[in-house]
This record gives sequence, structure tokens and C-alpha cells, in this order.
Amino acid sequence: MQFGLFGSATARHGGPDVDSGQGYNQFVDYNLEAEALGYHSTFLVVHHFTGFGQVSASLALLTWVAAKTKTLRLGTAVLVLPWHNPVLVAEQAATIDLLSGGRLDFGVGKGYRHNEFAGFCLPIEEADARFNESLDVIVKSWTSKQRFSHHGKFWRFEDIIVEPPTAQKPHPPMWMAAGSPDSIRQVAARGYNLLLDQFASIEGVSERIAIFKEAVEARGRVFDPMDVGVARAFFVAKDQADKDAALERRLEAQRRLAAISNSPDGKSKSSIMAFSDTREASEESALYGTPDEIARKLEKLQQVGVGYVLLNGGGPAQESLRRFAREVMPAFATAPRAKVVG
Repeated sequence: MQFGLFGSATARHGGPDVDSGQGYNQFVDYNLEAEALGYHSTFLVVHHFTGFGQVSASLALLTWVAAKTKTLRLGTAVLVLPWHNPVLVAEQAATIDLLSGGRLDFGVGKGYRHNEFAGFCLPIEEADARFNESLDVIVKSWTSKQRFSHHGKFWRFEDIIVEPPTAQKPHPPMWMAAGSPDSIRQVAARGYNLLLDQFASIEGVSERIAIFKEAVEARGRVFDPMDVGVARAFFVAKDQADKDAALERRLEAQRRLAAISNSPDGKSKSSIMAFSDTREASEESALYGTPDEIARKLEKLQQVGVGYVLLNGGGPAQESLRRFAREVMPAFATAPRAKVVG
């Protein structure tokens, strides 16, 4: 198994005496320690208009993390393409890839939070079409050696060549967030890697990996478990009371997420919002517990084909990071492989 990080910083809100950047600096330190402890990657979440300080400019933060680290893979999980000018995204992402020596993992998605689409005054019904057009433009921007024009439904560009070039050829590894069968098959059809959310049960993860594996092999390619990144909340508990308190915090956070993500009618169509709002379901999907309890859950994930786990820290994250590296990771970690891009 290979382990990376999943999550982001939290900005501080308050008066003139509050250091709003403290959470960002702590996050950078967290990643520096993760690199020293042998973690493979960090995938940054990005969200807007939450009111509780989630990172809204992940590429800018990744640039700072890139400058401070040497080996850590730098991922986005995910850039929601319907909200962005695809050419500007291609330029910014290529710059990170170039300056980091080819360490960018480019994770993209369609988005699912109602409040974000409403805030940008974009119909969520256009998410699929906007996503596909933007992704096509980004890939062409990175791979075209000549000037090109694009006249699409949402974007128009005339006689452009996108600079700088990416360090990785033909472009950085592409990761797509998906959960529904059709979306998972689309990831396989494009030849990209798959990102699975942190709320799905182990059974749900198994079903989604099976769909992806079948679709990959149907196209004559070899399925590699490392081409699927599975996000999991994690917390290395001292005892049962410590675990129980952490699970309550997680369930509260899930409910807060649901409150801002759902449409006014409460009927989100996103697969990520299909999790059960119960303590049992929250515990089943998370890697919370003692090192032995976490190891048993990782063994179950291995059995259903999981090879790459992205850890979203809860509670005192720094201590969990250290304990996981010291007491859990050695039994599962594998040497990083050379990534073939394309």
C-alpha cells in the first residue's frame, strides 16, 4: 500500500489581532513532516463560500508547498473545472509542475455543492458539459505544439499557444473524482486515474473499483490498484473514549457539510452525498481507532483492491500523522513506483 494525505488548511477568521495565515502555515509544516515521515503525496481540497475557512486557492497554496518540499507529490482533489477558465488553469498548473520538478498530480471534478454553484451564479445542471469542455481544452493546451483555436459552448479562444510547458510528458498524471457507474466508466474511457471519496463504505469502494477495473480491462489496458486513490478519514486513538469523541466530531462535520452542499429541496444527485447519516456508517468508512483497529480496516481495503490510500486527518492531526507512520504504515507501505504518464 501507498499512503498520501488528503485535505487542506483552514484560514483563521477574526479581528486585527488574529493571524489569518496561521492555519496555512501549520498546514505547510504538516506537509513537511509528512514528507520526512515517508508519506508519498498530498492532495489539496478546494472549496468556496463555506464560512469556516476552507482553502479556496489550492494552486497558490500548492506552489508554496512545492517550494518547501523536495519529494512529496502535489495533488489537487479536486479542481472543479466548471468554475474556471481552462487556459488560465492550464498555465498555473503547468507552472507548478515545472517549478516542482514534475511533482504535480492534476485532480479534477465536476463539483457537487449547491452553495458553490449558486455563489458563482452557474446552473449545476451545466456541470457535466462545462467540465468536459474545460478538460478537453486543458489537455490540448498541454499537448499542442502549435497554436490552436477553440470555439465551444462555454469557452472561446483564438490563435493561442499555452505556456509554460509541463515538466511531465505528455502532461501531469490526471485524476478524476467519480462515484456513479457512468462517471467511473468515463474516467476509464479517458485513460485517467480515479479518485474515490472518503464517505463510501468498504462495500461501496469495492463496487466502484470493480466497475473501474472492468472498464479499464475492456479497453485492453492492465488495471493497477495504484491508479485508484481512496480517501479515508483517519485518527489514531489513545483509547475508546478518544475514538468516540473523534467520531462525534466527524459526524458533526459531515452534517455541516451536508447542510451547505444540498440544494434547497435536500435532494443532491451527487454520489458523494449518498452516505448514511449515522454513527455506524461514519465509523465504518473511517480509519479511526487504535493502530491494530486501523490495520484491520486497511487489510479489508486491500482485499477489495485498494492500493493507494489518501488520509484525511482528524483531531490532533500532527500526532496522528506521526503515530500512523510509526505504528501502522510499516506493515503496509511499499516503495514508490515510477509513474507512467499518458
